[in-house]
Amino acid sequence: MTIKVGNIVSHSGGLEWGAGKVLEITSSSAMIQFSDGKNRKIAVSHFTTLEPAELGSYTPPPEAPAVTKVPRPRAPKKAK
Repeated sequence: MTIKVGNIVSHSGGLEWGAGKVLEITSSSAMIQFSDGKNRKIAVSHFTTLEPAELGSYTPPPEAPAVTKVPRPRAPKKAK
């Protein structure tokens, strides 16, 4: 199987991860975001464990809500 960015795949050794979307490919590995919410780096030597998956089988993990930091009140500066 030829691995390309955007492909939907499953890993034969990690079926509990769900389907994954290929995010990035380098000369040594592929970064894949799986439906369980984790990104995993799969080495080129293990590409044989990747199989094509149905397009609808990939469910992207829910977006984490944006965290707004509330500034803490500061103590007044001491006079010299």
